[in-house]
Amino acid sequence: MCIQDILSPSDTYRFELEGAHKRIQFIEREIKHFESPFAGKPFILTLNQKAIAEAIFGFYFFDDELLGGGRWVRRYKEVLLLIARKNGKTPFVAALVLAEWFCGEAGQKVMCASNDYEQAGLIFDCINNFREESRAMLRVTRKNNKGIFFGNPKQRKKRGKFSAQNKGSIKKMSAKSGAKEGRNLKIVIVDEVHEMKDRTTVMPLRSSQTTQDEPFYIEITTEGVVHDGYLDERLREARRVLKGELDRPRWLVWLYTQDSEAEIWNDENSWYKSNPMLGVVKKISDLRDLVEEARINGAQRAFTLAKEFNLKQLSSRAWLRESDIIGCDGTFTLDDFRNSWCIVGVDLAESNDLCAVTFLFMRPDDPVKYMFTMYFVPESKAADIQSTESPTNTEKRDYREWERMGLCRIVKGNVIDDDVIAEYLYEIYNEYHIRPYRVGYDEWHAKEFAKITRQHFGDVATKIKMSYEALNTPTRTLEIDLRDRNVNYNNNEICAWCFRNTAVKHDSKGFVMPEKIAGYIGNKIDGTASKIIAYATLRECKSAFMSKIGA
Repeated sequence: MCIQDILSPSDTYRFELEGAHKRIQFIEREIKHFESPFAGKPFILTLNQKAIAEAIFGFYFFDDELLGGGRWVRRYKEVLLLIARKNGKTPFVAALVLAEWFCGEAGQKVMCASNDYEQAGLIFDCINNFREESRAMLRVTRKNNKGIFFGNPKQRKKRGKFSAQNKGSIKKMSAKSGAKEGRNLKIVIVDEVHEMKDRTTVMPLRSSQTTQDEPFYIEITTEGVVHDGYLDERLREARRVLKGELDRPRWLVWLYTQDSEAEIWNDENSWYKSNPMLGVVKKISDLRDLVEEARINGAQRAFTLAKEFNLKQLSSRAWLRESDIIGCDGTFTLDDFRNSWCIVGVDLAESNDLCAVTFLFMRPDDPVKYMFTMYFVPESKAADIQSTESPTNTEKRDYREWERMGLCRIVKGNVIDDDVIAEYLYEIYNEYHIRPYRVGYDEWHAKEFAKITRQHFGDVATKIKMSYEALNTPTRTLEIDLRDRNVNYNNNEICAWCFRNTAVKHDSKGFVMPEKIAGYIGNKIDGTASKIIAYATLRECKSAFMSKIGA
């Protein structure tokens, strides 16, 4: 699109590099890096960074709607820069904004925005650190708790562009800030838009630029882990613009991304498509290590593909490979663990749903975790499996056959009460003298369950938060144990089904927790959830538990 306008000039668009080169020269002359390993070195732009700067500041548009008659103004009012993590996007955009603040007109108000103050502070602090590294900029500016401003008490000049007479400012705000309206902004930088669920943060900022002749609104981000969020909507529109299907002549779309997942695994030379600074600020050896880990680690795979290669990952992507689900050879019975201590993980049902209880056993000097899982299903779900319109058994599974196999129990009625599960634990104790050392349960639905469990076994009930922080390590550890054949789940058919139904979702830190594979209501993951809860419970008391079993 840019090349076509350069090769085919018109009365509407013009390409002139004087303004762009003025800002490029300012960056390379006045701005120095402040972080290791480049601290103190001049900011020398790479070829791809110069191309972006020339596109932003080199294209002009004749606007005949301006007050006082038409004139040439900067063409691009909006910029979307999608680039993989650790490619220097924050310092690059900070340098561009600082250059425009100094080289552009007086009175420019700049806002650094993101989802929270910490994230917004990254680009604001980067701008300020660049300012402090330059004696020339430091001499004519000042910073306080409100922001960065022109004018310095120590400077002699009281008038002019680089004095306090210039009311330009640089500030920061978060999505959680109030009073987003009523601003008159010239430059807006929105960082990490992939975390935004909707437009509520950006729309007031964009509308605050409507009085400007040459507004500069830039969104910088990597691919996201929020599904159907703001970035997904923007990228759909952006790709239509690039294909010529949507006319947005004043929106510059600059996407660094891979063409396919296959080329990531098979051609490391293709990695430059999403990582233009590879070999400059990002080490190819580090990226190679991440790719190798992602090959075998399902929890890591989606995050790596999204954040390191800007390849959107759907929630429908399965967590485990089929070879991981096989598990350990052999089977066992509860008789094999008679008179043993165990860890219990319970995933309780909210209504007429499936419910799972997993007993986790360990033996001294044995890395295998033996997991016996019993499932509970209400009678209404077990009925009418042949109907394609069944409102209860949406997964179309033959629970009565599974009951005959000893894999589940069918409970009368439409709801599985907490006392049914609590009494089952006591039943196992009475029959096999298997005693739970800790019983982990979902904190949201289990007051009665915890009460009855304490009556039978004392203070063993442990709440497990259903959060990324609580479930991240247990989820990853279970995957590793499955891959290493250190899990024996008794070849339970329902467990294997639940494993196949499980995907993982990520937060912005890369933490994971399980979720259903999207697209079908009948994909149950209760068996997986109960095992992850058991792992989370074991993690909280592993040393004491291992001592108890004599390991």
